[in-house]
Amino acid sequence: MVELGGVPCYVATPEGAYAKDKVVLYLSDAQLLADDFARHGYKVVVPDLFNGDPVPPEVFAADAPPFDWMAWLPNHGAAQTRPLIDAVLTALHTSGISSSGIACAGYCFGARFTLDLAFDNLIAVAAIAHPSRLSLGPDAVDMNKYRTVAKAPLLINGCEHDPVFPPADQEITDSILGDGKFAPGYKRVYWAGCAHGFAIRGDLKDEGIRKAKEGALKETLEWFGKYF
Repeated sequence: MVELGGVPCYVATPEGAYAKDKVVLYLSDAQLLADDFARHGYKVVVPDLFNGDPVPPEVFAADAPPFDWMAWLPNHGAAQTRPLIDAVLTALHTSGISSSGIACAGYCFGARFTLDLAFDNLIAVAAIAHPSRLSLGPDAVDMNKYRTVAKAPLLINGCEHDPVFPPADQEITDSILGDGKFAPGYKRVYWAGCAHGFAIRGDLKDEGIRKAKEGALKETLEWFGKYF
């Protein structure tokens, strides 16, 4: 753990030689994959997106008592979270890493901010999985904006059972960004039988979910390898 721009960050550093001018900014509510990226040669920075106030892990247990999401969520919107990310980016830039040397992997909560960073052209490549807090539906505001203003090649790992990014919205996204409509690069991978969160906190005792989690990581690494 280190502080970057005053923000606590978990940093995973590869063993041996690695590109010192590149960083994977890992935005998620779970840091389980950070070391996996480091094992594949990327220095990884995981900011505390929740300002020391995360949702307790036990909330996600099957027998957990109800959690007061309506009390928690107002304290963790863009107004509270984006300044933390910007502080980390400023620290990275000060250390000599430019926006062209930053790839962003965003999961669930973190996917929203991955797109926002791409809108502002602050990252070189983006990969998201089962995103939340996006403006979707027939108007697909975020995906249309991505096609218009972003330059970062975008990978999406989607899944079958996802109430916040359902297959219908995944297909709308394909219609906007796919078939060469987004020139920098776009790909969506669909993981049948999996549910929201599978790529970072799925039940690894389930062989299908385990393989999908590993497959989503492989897709992300290949995406970074191609464009980063």
